[in-house]
Amino acid sequence: MNDLQTLRAALAVDEPPQDVVDRSRHRLQNRIRGGRVSRRRTGRLIAGAGLTAAAAAVAIAVMPAAPVDGPAVRTISGQEVLLVAATAAERSPEGSGTYWHVKVTVAHGVAASSEYEYWIKPDGQSWMRGAKTGGKVTPLKEHSANPFSLVAVDLTLEQLRTLPTAPDALKAWIAEALERSDARTSAGEFTASDREQAGFQSLISLVSTLPATPEVRATAFRAIAGYPGVENLGTVPGGLGLSLPNGERLVVDPATGRVNRTSVFVTMDGAVAKVADPAGATINAEWTDTLPA
Repeated sequence: MNDLQTLRAALAVDEPPQDVVDRSRHRLQNRIRGGRVSRRRTGRLIAGAGLTAAAAAVAIAVMPAAPVDGPAVRTISGQEVLLVAATAAERSPEGSGTYWHVKVTVAHGVAASSEYEYWIKPDGQSWMRGAKTGGKVTPLKEHSANPFSLVAVDLTLEQLRTLPTAPDALKAWIAEALERSDARTSAGEFTASDREQAGFQSLISLVSTLPATPEVRATAFRAIAGYPGVENLGTVPGGLGLSLPNGERLVVDPATGRVNRTSVFVTMDGAVAKVADPAGATINAEWTDTLPA
């Protein structure tokens, strides 16, 4: 499936509410005209670890399929892929369950891989399974009052669900929270550059591993799309590959608004994990009522 077919799949849904259409059209018009909190172990890296209403809603112009011998269809930009994903995320059901479950699988060569997964209850109880637990689901002794983590910023579920739903406001909220935090790397306190990178990685965590609302996830996608240098790498397993600033990568399914792979993720204790494999780590994050024995 090529880029255009993938984006068509994202459009092949019921028409969205008119207010979503209007907001998305307004964002596209603006882009055309304008061009465009606690101390955590954040320094630790884990290596290896007019249009139709629907078309207006995703804010892109989709051309008819070209015949085999006809002119090539233009390449869909990385920003457009993210805006499609944002609209899909906005329409998606929020989901519910007893535990927020995140499973990360990192490939080590062709035949080997490692898995890291955790379950968090909104009250702060948490469980983990991975190499450190011998592959067993193990309850963690400490309960956190703020169990969900951006980079160096801990939140309750309610705080997470009430984050700003405008891109600039969301970025400003994260930046202010990072400014107030006492986060450090192995080299010392966060510098301005560290905070900028942490803010960007926090946006990635909102679209990949955190139980944010559909509106907040959509806002985070739009905020990422606003950065320069976002490039569409084409069709890869799991969706469309995207090259992002700071050397980060995502694989996004624009039809569902899900991030299926990422080169960086935030662990349950707020540390930043970078993945050496160019394909990134496979991410599966969802609510569940089941805690494995």
